Amino acid sequence: MASSDTDSDKREPRIIGQKVVRPRAQVEQKIRAAIVSGELRGGERLPPEAELSRQFGVSRTTVREALRSLCAEGLITKSPGVRGGSFVKQVDHQSLGSTLAESLQVRLQLGTLRADEVAMVRQYLEVPAARLAAANRSARNLAALREVVAREKTIEADDPEVSELDARFHSTIAAASGNRAIAAFVHALHAATEPVGDLDLSPEAAQQTVRQHQAILAAIDAGDPDEAETAMVEHLSFRREHLSPAESPSSPARPPASRQAGTPSQLSSA
Repeated sequence: MASSDTDSDKREPRIIGQKVVRPRAQVEQKIRAAIVSGELRGGERLPPEAELSRQFGVSRTTVREALRSLCAEGLITKSPGVRGGSFVKQVDHQSLGSTLAESLQVRLQLGTLRADEVAMVRQYLEVPAARLAAANRSARNLAALREVVAREKTIEADDPEVSELDARFHSTIAAASGNRAIAAFVHALHAATEPVGDLDLSPEAAQQTVRQHQAILAAIDAGDPDEAETAMVEHLSFRREHLSPAESPSSPARPPASRQAGTPSQLSSA
């Protein structure tokens, strides 16, 4: 009998408790879960603070703190005014790209990151993206790329639309890769580094840029990953060479010469 009591004492205690969290954390968890599950959709306005306070049985201060935390996470946004309030942000790869771009730009402005460091990461992503796009592109992707290149042929190098078209071209290739994480990061990195507005382009250099876009498009259209990689490496190298003096890095980043999985081999000579 004594032995039985000893065995009973050695058993793991039965779990009947649950961690008690602060009221603010409970409000955060509930709203976050509703957003992640899709119960609350992007663009939807949350009930007013007073109503949320009533529903959760907490003070308005607690609700306000919870909403502030969710804003910091990028899950909701607050808008002032009569038609304002707390709105659910889109939670997809596109919104991820926008959030990353804003974060990168802040760090570049503060000097905690250098432009050439971020540009190097961008190159490591854009070249594989071109390879993947050659294998995975859809008719819709190709149509979008053709539209951009056709428009680029008709405008001057100093046209304000040049920057927007360039961003669309690279973002469309990233989207055509079929990898939404790559698409989000390329969007962010493109917005934060080497925008066309910072390029020192003569009319001849601008024409060369368009020809390079045509070469990239042709390779992707042909479904040729190797040629798409070659064309993208040439294009990104050309961009680095034509950065305006204020934006050009003092020592261009050069990736390792050895080829690794998913690492573009030709970047070492770019």
